[in-house]
Amino acid sequence: MSPEASILQDALSIELIRRQLSAKTVARQIYLFGEVASTNDALRHLAKAGAREGTTVLAESQSAGRGRLGKGWFSPFGVNLYASVLFRPAIGPKDAPVFSFIAGLAVADAVRSVGLPAAIKWPNDILVNRKKVAGVLAELATTGDLLDYVILGVGVNLNVERAALVEALGDAGRAAASLRELAGRDIDRNAFTASFLTFLDEWFSVYRDRHAEALLQAWRDRDILTGRRVEVREDGSVFQGRALGVDAEGHLRVEERQGRARQVGAGQVRLLD
Repeated sequence: MSPEASILQDALSIELIRRQLSAKTVARQIYLFGEVASTNDALRHLAKAGAREGTTVLAESQSAGRGRLGKGWFSPFGVNLYASVLFRPAIGPKDAPVFSFIAGLAVADAVRSVGLPAAIKWPNDILVNRKKVAGVLAELATTGDLLDYVILGVGVNLNVERAALVEALGDAGRAAASLRELAGRDIDRNAFTASFLTFLDEWFSVYRDRHAEALLQAWRDRDILTGRRVEVREDGSVFQGRALGVDAEGHLRVEERQGRARQVGAGQVRLLD
């Protein structure tokens, strides 16, 4: 089968996704695009126009996909998952970091559902055998002291070739992998998308019904950093220490050599051991 035929056979389909989807809030409305600048940007326009909670944007590719800290997200056509989901929780901005954990948990569970041992690296990178396979970008808008909306965007490397990752990302590509490479088989993109959206809906219900602590406990069970030596880059500084886990607001705590615990809110973290 030619690469072009393979892509067409595995094209995303709202009908096929809905056949395998079980969700009450997430994916009430699904928009599927061939290419967008980014799914977060496309969903932001819909959110400003009044889109309801659960609205989901999917795309076959992104021309300007991005991850945390302004980094680009490699988004080739027809091989991965690029998705953004809209939420309108009645919470304050300080609660958003923990709320965003629902996306990392959902991706981790979807990865585990295809037989791979997924772990989460703070705040929302998904690793399999210490290789990055997915990331989450949370963006929000506020009205006064409340969130107007939260957009949770995810990118998951499903069937992209290793050579393409390395060519596009260099050293970062060598630290990444696709689920296809790790599982040794093609990943059904529609089935995986439905699985992710279903798990996301379930974790949203956990947050809504059982609140932040239940979510934090589940996240800690999947955390790969706690107790490990890490390097942190934040606000132009670099330091090393031992990860102590996340606090009640979703920030990472790192013990420096002097024994002082330091809070990390938006830094880049690298495992050292």
